Amino acid sequence: MHELAIMQAIVEQVTDRLGDRRVTGIHLVVGRLSGVVPEALRFSFDVATEGTVLAGATLVIDEPPGLAHCTGCGADFEIVDGLPLCACGSAEVTVRGGDELLIRSVTY
Repeated sequence: MHELAIMQAIVEQVTDRLGDRRVTGIHLVVGRLSGVVPEALRFSFDVATEGTVLAGATLVIDEPPGLAHCTGCGADFEIVDGLPLCACGSAEVTVRGGDELLIRSVTY
């Protein structure tokens, strides 16, 4: 499960930045096209934060949808099933959202 390694890296980034400050909450953005499973991150959170300044903190995860723009017909559309195909049949698309994985905010 690579989500545990991701969560450990998030905890490390937060503790490197905030030092010994007690963290009460962390807010992540995990796009649906990021390849990361939010539920697995939630599962990993308690394990990764145990014994750290994040232990007992709340975790909020936003899951924005995949968004794309078709260079063929100019349509903007949501990528529903992970396959970025426009309704016009074109696969010439630019992903414009939903692939992010970031820390939106930390409360301490």
